[in-house]
Amino acid sequence: MVTVRDLRESEEPITMLTAYDAPTATIADEAGVDVILVGDSVGNVTLGYETTIPVTVEDMVRHTDAVTRAAEGALVVADMPFLSYGADEAESIKNAGRLLKEAGAAAVKLESGPHTVGLTRRMVELGIPVMAHLGLTPQHVNQYGGYPRQGTDQESAERILELAKSHEDAGAFSLVLEHVPSNVAREVTDALEIPTVGIGAGPGCDGQVLVFDDAVGLSEWTPSFSEQFGDVRGEMEKAVDDYVSAVESGEFPAKEHSHEASDLDSLY
Repeated sequence: MVTVRDLRESEEPITMLTAYDAPTATIADEAGVDVILVGDSVGNVTLGYETTIPVTVEDMVRHTDAVTRAAEGALVVADMPFLSYGADEAESIKNAGRLLKEAGAAAVKLESGPHTVGLTRRMVELGIPVMAHLGLTPQHVNQYGGYPRQGTDQESAERILELAKSHEDAGAFSLVLEHVPSNVAREVTDALEIPTVGIGAGPGCDGQVLVFDDAVGLSEWTPSFSEQFGDVRGEMEKAVDDYVSAVESGEFPAKEHSHEASDLDSLY
């Protein structure tokens, strides 16, 4: 099984995908993905919310538990959802602990800022591995007014680098960089000893992460920095259309799909 130490010492590009249920986790795990992220993107992708804001700790525990039961080789990292951390240290640690103790995650991910440096240090001291996350942090959607690219000017780029170093010093074992210019991501990667994992951050990171549904072509819409490596949505639509047609035409179920009990009398 991939461990936090393996990631820190790996010289190969890190592969990371989200998963929110056992079947998806099995597919990712059997493909040899290094890290499965149970993202709070479950809110958008699976639960039908417009943002990640409504996702609860209970949601994350349930979906992480499903993933960890299926994943045998990948490192499972669970997102800390909005307001489950940062306001109160004790409550933050309790919530992170639930994701490890109850749901079986190996680590948690925090959408990071100045407020998470001390919390990261304390969690690591207590044995909770932390993956930091800088750049576009979707839990700040109401503050951003959307999902704009981050680190596009000198001041914000330097702030990302400063925070990256601070979280490394606090003990984070890796860093996600989301939707930042590729040159910024490259400079941050070069400045750190811990590995970086990019999404919309160019090829200069130590690894890449995508939302599973985007990668396999299940999403209705994908961001410009993503790539569809299949057409699962098209295959599913065709299969459902074929099913409806078969039932309506009487082709399904056929004789081979059922059986008769030969020793029953007629029923009235």
